[in-house]
Amino acid sequence: MVCCRMAFVRGNYDHEEAEDFIKKLLDAIPAMEAMIEKRDEVKALVTHLINKPDAFFIGRGLDYAFSLEGALKLKEISYIHAEAYAAGELKHGTIALITDQVPVIAIATQEKIFSKTISNIREVKARGAFVILLTKEKSKIEPGIADVQISIPEIGDRFTVFPIAVVLQLIAYYASVGKDLDVDQPRNLAKSVTVE
Repeated sequence: MVCCRMAFVRGNYDHEEAEDFIKKLLDAIPAMEAMIEKRDEVKALVTHLINKPDAFFIGRGLDYAFSLEGALKLKEISYIHAEAYAAGELKHGTIALITDQVPVIAIATQEKIFSKTISNIREVKARGAFVILLTKEKSKIEPGIADVQISIPEIGDRFTVFPIAVVLQLIAYYASVGKDLDVDQPRNLAKSVTVE
């Protein structure tokens, strides 16, 4: 909201653009609530994660940033080794880590690069990965691209962070619970940092 106000004051947004930004931002609230309603669906999919030593997150652009956050959350409370990779860079060596049934959480929500991300997902699927795909509801996905698909409500690309964050938090949470770990007291992590 601060950025929107700054853009309006500086003349980068006119009144209509600022109004549209706020409307789309407010659309994030029901989108997040919709993802909380899918918690049983998310809980079911983590059975494919909890007994695996590794998991990979892939995405492009903003989806890559979401992937980094998802990998961090998964490893810090479930202790599953998780890494995020820019989907477009998989062929530069990291694809060698994709083995049969390794979980790959693929995020494909950005319309401009959607087809490229799907192409990268095909590559990991062809190498035997178990693909969990997070995408928008209206995205057209051909059969066989993913083993499990979680759809977020249609929302502007820049606001997908809100429902995606909910899904990634739920994945980490249910993976931790599924391994009988204490979600509230992850090992070696302090609630506050008191030393440099």
